[in-house]
Amino acid sequence: MVNSATLDKNCEPLKKLCRVSFTFLCLPVLLAAAVCTKAGKALVSRQFVEMTRTRVEGLLAAFPKLMNTGKQHTFVETESVRYVYQPLEKLYMVLVTTKNSNILEDLETLRLFSRVIPEYCRMLEESEISEHCFDLIFAFDEIVALGYRENVNLAQIRTFTEMDSHEEKVFRAVRETQEREAKAEMRRKAKELQQARRDAERGKKSPGFGGFGSTSSSSSSSAIITDTLIEAEKPKPAPAPIRPSGSSKALKLGARGKEVDDFVDKLKSEGENIILPNTGKRPSEASKSLPAPVNTESVHLRVEEKITLICGRDGGLQNMEVLGMITLRVSDEKNGRIRLLINNNDKRGVQLQTHPNVDKKLFTAESLIGLKNPDKSFPLNNDVGVLKWRLQTTDESLIPLTINCWPSESGSGCDVNIEYELQEESLELNDVVISIPIPSGVGAPVIGDLDGEYRHDSRRNVLEWCLPVVDVKNKTGSLEFSIAGQPNDFFPVNVSFVSKGNYSDIQVAKVSQVDGSSPVRFSTETSFVVDKYEIL
Repeated sequence: MVNSATLDKNCEPLKKLCRVSFTFLCLPVLLAAAVCTKAGKALVSRQFVEMTRTRVEGLLAAFPKLMNTGKQHTFVETESVRYVYQPLEKLYMVLVTTKNSNILEDLETLRLFSRVIPEYCRMLEESEISEHCFDLIFAFDEIVALGYRENVNLAQIRTFTEMDSHEEKVFRAVRETQEREAKAEMRRKAKELQQARRDAERGKKSPGFGGFGSTSSSSSSSAIITDTLIEAEKPKPAPAPIRPSGSSKALKLGARGKEVDDFVDKLKSEGENIILPNTGKRPSEASKSLPAPVNTESVHLRVEEKITLICGRDGGLQNMEVLGMITLRVSDEKNGRIRLLINNNDKRGVQLQTHPNVDKKLFTAESLIGLKNPDKSFPLNNDVGVLKWRLQTTDESLIPLTINCWPSESGSGCDVNIEYELQEESLELNDVVISIPIPSGVGAPVIGDLDGEYRHDSRRNVLEWCLPVVDVKNKTGSLEFSIAGQPNDFFPVNVSFVSKGNYSDIQVAKVSQVDGSSPVRFSTETSFVVDKYEIL
C-alpha cells in the first residue's frame, strides 16, 4: 500500500515540470514593437509585456550595433531576445521577440506592421511619425494582444481604429443644433444690450442697469457684456459698438476695452498703421468684410459648404473634397407643407443625395424637394437636412484659391516668396488668413513686398498673412520675407477663409405651397468655409 506522503514526494518533480511548462507556454512571444531611427532612437514604441522605459531604450539602442552589413537576413539575435526588422527609408520597423518565437510568423507580423505605418503617415520621416504616434499605437494594439498576433488584416484595423458610431453622429448633430441656437440667442441679447447703451447715451434710463451709479458707468458695464458676447460669436463677430464718452481718466477694473480703444484712436490720429490683434484687420476693413445679420422668415434655408484640400508644394492636387447641405427650418405651422425648387447650375459633376423622406422621383424629374407623403408637414422649429452633395476630385483647375510658396536659400537664411491666385472668379472670399510656419528662436521675419497685412505670432511660430477680401478685383497678391531657416521649415502652409457665396452654385430658387402652388416667403443664408486647406 502506497503512503500518500510518499506519493506526494515522488510526484514533486512532475509538478515542477508542469509548472515550468505552463509558464513557458503562457510566456508572450512578442515583447515590443517600435519605429526607430538608424541610430536606435525610439520614435514610437509599444510594449506588450511589463518592461521599463530604460529596458526598451537599451534594447533599441543596442539594435543598430548588432546589425552586420552585407547580410540579406532581416533579423538578429542576442542571448535573450531576437530583433526582427524592416528598413523604412531612414527608419526601421523593429519587433523585439523571444528566441523561441516562430520566425515565419514574426516576419508575417512585421509585414503587417510595416503596411500600417503608411496608412497614417504621408511621409516616412521623424516629424510625421511623432505627429501620428497615438494613431500608430492604437493600430499596433489591434495587431498584437498580450504578446500574440490577432487574426486581423489592414482593412479591419482601419475599421476598428476609426470606430464609426451612429450614436456619436446623432450626438454631434444635436450639439451643433444647440450651439447654433445659443449663438442666435447671444446675438439677440447683444442687440438688446447695444440698444440699452444707446438709450443711456441719449440721457434715457437704461433698462436693466439703472439704480446703481451714473449713466456712464451703466454704459460701460453694458459695453463689457456686449463685447464678451460678440467675441464668443465666430466667425461672424458683430460690428464694434460705439464707445460711451466718460469723464474719468483713471484706470478701472473691467474698463480695459475702453482704455485700449482710446489708445488705439490716439495712435491712429498720429498716423500709425494699427492692426487689431484678435482679427488681424483694421477696424474699417473688418466691418466691411463682415456678413450682414440674417433676417429670418418663417421658412429659413441654410446652404452650407465645407472644403477639404491637400496640395503639394511643387504642384499637384492630392485631394479636394467639397461637402454641401441645404438645411430647412420651418417656424410657422401654416408653411409646413411646402416644396423647394432647386436651381442647380453646377458643371463640375457633384453627387446629389436627398433625405430618405424626400420624394426622389419628384426631385429627379422637376428639381423639386417635397415629402414622399404630401399630406405630411416638415417638422416645426427643427433643422432638417433635405439635400446634400459631394464633390471629390484631383483636378487642379477646380482649386478655388491656389497658393505658391517658394523658399530659396540665401547667405543669411531663406528668402520666401508666397503668392495667391483666385481661380474661381465668381467667389468673394472674406477674412483670408494664410499661415506660414517659421523656425523658432530666430526672431521676427523681415518683410519685403506685401499685399494686405501680416501678423507674427511668436508663441506659435507662425507668420499670418491677412487679406480682408479676395475677389475678382483682388485676385492675385504676393508676400516676400527673409528669415533664418531651411526651405522645409516653411511647410505646411494652411489657409482659412469664409465666403457668403456658393462654390457649387446650388441654390433654392422658389418655395411654394403643396396645395395651389402659391409662393411662400423665405430667407436664405449661404456660407462656404474651410475645414482643412493645406499645402504640404
